[in-house]
Amino acid sequence: MTDMTEQDRTSALEAERGVPETPVTRRASATRRGLGEPATRGRTTIADGVVEKIAALAARDVVGVHTMGSGLARSFGAVRDRVPGGSKSVTRGVKAEVGEVQTALDLEIVVDYGVSITEVARAVRENVIAAVERMTGLEVVEVNIAVGDVKLPEEEEEEPEPRIQ
Repeated sequence: MTDMTEQDRTSALEAERGVPETPVTRRASATRRGLGEPATRGRTTIADGVVEKIAALAARDVVGVHTMGSGLARSFGAVRDRVPGGSKSVTRGVKAEVGEVQTALDLEIVVDYGVSITEVARAVRENVIAAVERMTGLEVVEVNIAVGDVKLPEEEEEEPEPRIQ
């Protein structure tokens, strides 16, 4: 008995049927040989900043989240936003650690006065996990949430005083 590979068997069957070997039939044989689907050839990497943006936007969508970041980060962000050419930091208050198949997130939020902090944190966690997993395919192993402040209704938005007038 002779030892025939799958390609040899396919070529022999095609020859019996009178099918000439062409680049198309060779490519079909190559796919059968185990190179796999095109989608599995190669690697996709996702930057930390991409996951941070997705998480920040998902967290801001939750009712009861006033803003993201600590008081210091918000103050620096407000100054940076006023500098010509500066851009708003969408990822303020979010830190992601991204691996090949998993990610972990740390969020710092400010909640509105009167809301249940535990309910807001639960909703943020659920929304962030759903958005990150759906958009990236990464498994979210943890979402740590730190509530850094409560926004009171009578408080004005924090506006740092300009250094020059």
